[in-house]
Amino acid sequence: MPILDLVFVGDERLRKKATKVHRIDDSLRKLAADMWDTLRDARGVGLAAPQVGASRRMVLIHVPENYDEDDPTEYTFTLVNPEIVKSYGRKVGTEGCLSMPGWIGDVPRFEAVTVKALDLDGRPIRIKAENHLATVLQHEIDHLDGIMYTDRIEDPSTLIRVNEEEFEEVAE
Repeated sequence: MPILDLVFVGDERLRKKATKVHRIDDSLRKLAADMWDTLRDARGVGLAAPQVGASRRMVLIHVPENYDEDDPTEYTFTLVNPEIVKSYGRKVGTEGCLSMPGWIGDVPRFEAVTVKALDLDGRPIRIKAENHLATVLQHEIDHLDGIMYTDRIEDPSTLIRVNEEEFEEVAE
């Protein structure tokens, strides 16, 4: 499968609301497969279709085992038309983004979320997430609405340039 080109900050496609998926077909599955290859190649934990120039409401999530010290579980999801249906709490954590390499910032997020979506077979999925998984879900769903993590930063002084190693630790 080909590695897709990532879309970077400044590209207007990152600021548009993605189109709802009305039909899950082979072309959507191929896009998902290509996005998985792209996500692995970029060594990220999440990727939204707009980040590869596709205006589709689809995100990929891969939080490796032991990535989060509070939750050692590995999570892998392809989510079509995901939406947050419940949320609670508030926390601030450091985030980065594959569409804005080399930068990280402190972002307020919900502490926990419940997300509903479809899988690539059209079956409903419901995910109750806390910790890092909750953050990744919120970050990627924001991309579907044209929202960058930098839009949510409350203290601009927390947005800083970092080296590649530091960036890879937090890139969504």
